[in-house]
Amino acid sequence: MARIPWRGLRRAVAWAAVVLLLGPFLAILPLNLVQPLTTAVIAQRAVQRAIDGKRPIYPRRDVVSRAQISPNLRRAVLAAEDDRFYLHWGFDLEEIEKAIAKAKRGGRLRGASTISQQVAKNLFLWEGRSFVRKGYEAYLTLVLELCLPKDRILDLYLNLAEWGDGIFGAEMAARRHFGVPAAKLSRDQAARLAAILPSPRRWSPRGAVASARAGIILEKMQYAAPRP
Repeated sequence: MARIPWRGLRRAVAWAAVVLLLGPFLAILPLNLVQPLTTAVIAQRAVQRAIDGKRPIYPRRDVVSRAQISPNLRRAVLAAEDDRFYLHWGFDLEEIEKAIAKAKRGGRLRGASTISQQVAKNLFLWEGRSFVRKGYEAYLTLVLELCLPKDRILDLYLNLAEWGDGIFGAEMAARRHFGVPAAKLSRDQAARLAAILPSPRRWSPRGAVASARAGIILEKMQYAAPRP
């Protein structure tokens, strides 16, 4: 009977742990200066597009600076996705408590993912639901918050968010949906783009769902995003 090489196995597990724990710091720190060349979500969508025979296979994304994105879109995205973004360290405990309380009253358990969590997930993780994936997402979120300032995290989000089939980033979304650069988005256009973020491949920014959600987002946009 062959002996199990426990020493080699322990060494491999130790190295894997080091990579999983320290690797994110090496991957995230450079994002203070550069945009990622791609993301896990974009890579997954490329595979799906290749299988479905869609062209171009690889979704195109035009990365733009903060000055080239309308303040309307920044405010609309915060209002729609994470209005307490500047008040938490990656996890909005208040929203999590609200979601749990609603579920206990018989309502549908809704997600309470922050923008930081979404950036971590989009950059590095596969789609799906599991405790392992959620646990590592939480760790990646903490690393993201430690390594990057809040405004930079929001910049990354706006340049990598999915806004339709093969549409990634604010610039591409603005041009494809409204025929204008991201810098020229109006308040209504920005609210409509923010409105479809929960399901960008099913909802159109000109559709009924977006219209209803945009009205609520526009009300929030009247006020500045809360800050410490």
